[in-house]
Amino acid sequence: MRAALVLAGGRSTRFGDRDKAVADLAGTPMIRRVVDRVAGVVDEVVINCRSDQEDAISDAFADAEVDPAFAVDREPDAGPMAGIARGLEAVSAEYAFVVACDMPFVDPAFAEHLFERAAGHDAAVPRLDEWFQTTQAVYRAAPMREACLRALERDDSRIVAPLSDLEKVVLDREEIERVTSVETFENLNTREEFDRAVERLRGDGR
Repeated sequence: MRAALVLAGGRSTRFGDRDKAVADLAGTPMIRRVVDRVAGVVDEVVINCRSDQEDAISDAFADAEVDPAFAVDREPDAGPMAGIARGLEAVSAEYAFVVACDMPFVDPAFAEHLFERAAGHDAAVPRLDEWFQTTQAVYRAAPMREACLRALERDDSRIVAPLSDLEKVVLDREEIERVTSVETFENLNTREEFDRAVERLRGDGR
């Protein structure tokens, strides 16, 4: 089995006074766009969020074929690593594709490739130049969760901190670009980025 874990617990501070996870992106809530893109390559979907987000996110999937499970933060605002650890608790699959809710152009073929590359390892993590793309990577759920908890216990909140504890495959830019384009990693942090994405999606008929 394979899972997708979608991280949605951030405060969207650069986005304004709305929760960008459920913001209408060319007619579809952004988080649903992300899930719709990857649902075909996984067996289960888990969403990590704050308790005050759960109802709105549930509403976004009211008429969807996918019925995601929720892993609600015990302590809100503890950061993405804590969100990953919490979300992986709710994953029943051995491997999970972790993706942020603000990555609506995520490429399902790339997710599939990451699952294939992760097989037999603790993780498959893309790295564009010097930057690891930790929120679009595949992890073996149990080792990654434990690595996150150890990092949190030593008060290291860096999202890359757990990687040092994992036996991982690193995908470099050359491999990434053989499979997909860097558009897959595009995240929408601001209203301006969001509005540009709306124009692209409408122009593409997506």
